[in-house]
Amino acid sequence: MATIKEVAKRTGMSPTTVSRVINNHPYVDDKKRKIVLEAMDELGYVPNSSARRLRGQKTNTIAVIISRIVNPFFSHLVDAMEMIAGERGYQLILCDSRLDKERELRHLELLKAKQVDGVILASLQNDWETIKPFTKYGPIVMCNEYDRRAEVPMVRCNQLEGGYIGTRHLIDKGHTKIAYAGGADRIELTRDRWHGFQKAMEESGLTIPQEWTFPSFYGIEDGKNIFHRIYAMQDGPTAIFAGGDEVAAGIIKEAKRFHCRVPDDLAVVGYDDQPLASLIDPGITTIHQPMQLMGTRAMEIMVDMIKNQRNVTFREDILPLELVIRQST
Repeated sequence: MATIKEVAKRTGMSPTTVSRVINNHPYVDDKKRKIVLEAMDELGYVPNSSARRLRGQKTNTIAVIISRIVNPFFSHLVDAMEMIAGERGYQLILCDSRLDKERELRHLELLKAKQVDGVILASLQNDWETIKPFTKYGPIVMCNEYDRRAEVPMVRCNQLEGGYIGTRHLIDKGHTKIAYAGGADRIELTRDRWHGFQKAMEESGLTIPQEWTFPSFYGIEDGKNIFHRIYAMQDGPTAIFAGGDEVAAGIIKEAKRFHCRVPDDLAVVGYDDQPLASLIDPGITTIHQPMQLMGTRAMEIMVDMIKNQRNVTFREDILPLELVIRQST
């Protein structure tokens, strides 16, 4: 088995730098980190603590990777996971990718180094081909976000349906000028919501002007910015399908500040049905995602895979969505 000195020699770096990479030290240049990790992989280097675990010792720890720790959606999702994990004798490590591909890969290194027994991907920044090699080191489950090419269990909702029923509701309320706000289109989840929105609009013969689409928006401040852009338009939309309840709340909050009436002047549909949706005035019409059920199912599958050493290559649980109508429409 290779040593730290051999890895250092291969990379041309000091053993100290290699040690910092192994221990996930935060102050290591990303370029150097990548070179060291590649050398470790080529040489088959495994840290001493990890080598002991490779001989059968379990950590009883599961990593959950999310994208935005400030998003309440993940709070409820992870809380459900933690309940099941605790009952089954496992603890969680919460890893925030901050929507960054390299950070996500560094978190996945925990599985490779045998510092965790499995990883639940509740968000997804890299494509399947990049993530696939990590499956040889332990179980991975996708929850919430997904990649249809993945050969791992997935627990998710039908996001195309969610985009469709939210938009259809606005059309049924008489709106023909509808804007759309969503996340990054490289993620299948947000692409599917967009396709659901498009489907409803096209069925009704409605057009979608480019200036009425707002990609890569996530939080309350984003919602405020969207409102200002709509408010400045000469002939703007009368309704908006927001990609999340936080965005919807930001739109509504700023609309009230500028005496724009919701829903009379601007109707708003959110997504997720977070507690925020029922607390804000007016309440947000939204798409309810079963966050607790989603988190519970994902953790149950993960624990089963770890305890029974079951290499489940594919299983897809698609959970139901529901339109919750409140005062914002």
